[in-house]
Amino acid sequence: MFFILSKLLNFLLIPFNWIIILLISIYFVKSARLKRRLILMTVLITLVFSNPWLYKKVNKYWQADFKPLSQVKEYELGILLTGMVQFDTKDQGFFGSAADRFIQTATLYHTGKINKILVTGGSGSLLHTYKSEAVFLKEMLLNNNIPEKDIIVEPDSRNTYENAIFSKRILDSLNINTPSLLITSALHMRRSEAVFTKAGIQFDSYPADFKVVDDYFSIDDTLIPDAKLLKDWSHLIKEVIGLWVYQLTGKA
Repeated sequence: MFFILSKLLNFLLIPFNWIIILLISIYFVKSARLKRRLILMTVLITLVFSNPWLYKKVNKYWQADFKPLSQVKEYELGILLTGMVQFDTKDQGFFGSAADRFIQTATLYHTGKINKILVTGGSGSLLHTYKSEAVFLKEMLLNNNIPEKDIIVEPDSRNTYENAIFSKRILDSLNINTPSLLITSALHMRRSEAVFTKAGIQFDSYPADFKVVDDYFSIDDTLIPDAKLLKDWSHLIKEVIGLWVYQLTGKA
C-alpha cells in the first residue's frame, strides 16, 4: 500500500500539474473574485518554478557535496542504488539522465576504491512488470570488465526503504561489518542516508549525478524562465516530501 500511495503522490508533486489543475479550475469557477485569485496563483507558480536562479539555489542547498575520487578510501563493498534505467516494451533497458551513478561505480571499482559491488533495485513501475533493473545493471557491469564474482544483485526492492532493508539482509548474510560506500544521485543522498542509517547499515557516502554545479553566469541559465523546470522541480520536491514521509512513518 505504501508503494502504491507513493506513486500516486508523485503526480501531485509536479508544478506543471498544479498549473493544469488551476487552469481547469479557472475555467469552471463562477466567482469572478475566486477566478482572479486562481489566475494570480497560476502566474506566481509559473514564474517561481520556471526561474533558473531559484531552482539552482534550492537544488544546491539540498544535494550532497561533491567528493573527489582522490579523497575516497578503499571499501570492501560499494552499494549502488538503481533508478537510472528505463525499459521498452521488448524489455530492453536504456540508461537515463542518472547514468552517472553507473559510471562512477565502475570508476570506483576499476580504480580500486571498492572491491565488490552490490546493486540494489528491482522494478519501480506501478502498472507494468519490467525486468529487474539490478539484473540489467549487472549485465552492463559485466560488459565493463567487472568480474561476476565481484557483483552482488538484490533484484526485488521497489523504493529506497526496501533498498536499505534488503541490502542489510545481504550484508548480514555476508558478514560484512565494515562501512560500505553508498552510491546514488546527489539529490537523492539525504533521503538515502537517513533510510540506510535507520536500517543499521554502516556506510560512507559517494554522491553522483549532480543536477546543479557551480558554473559561470549567463543570462539564459540564470534569469530567463525555463519551462522545463516545471517538471524538473518534481525531483527535488519528491526528495523533500519523501524524507519527511519516511521520518513520519519511522522508516528514516
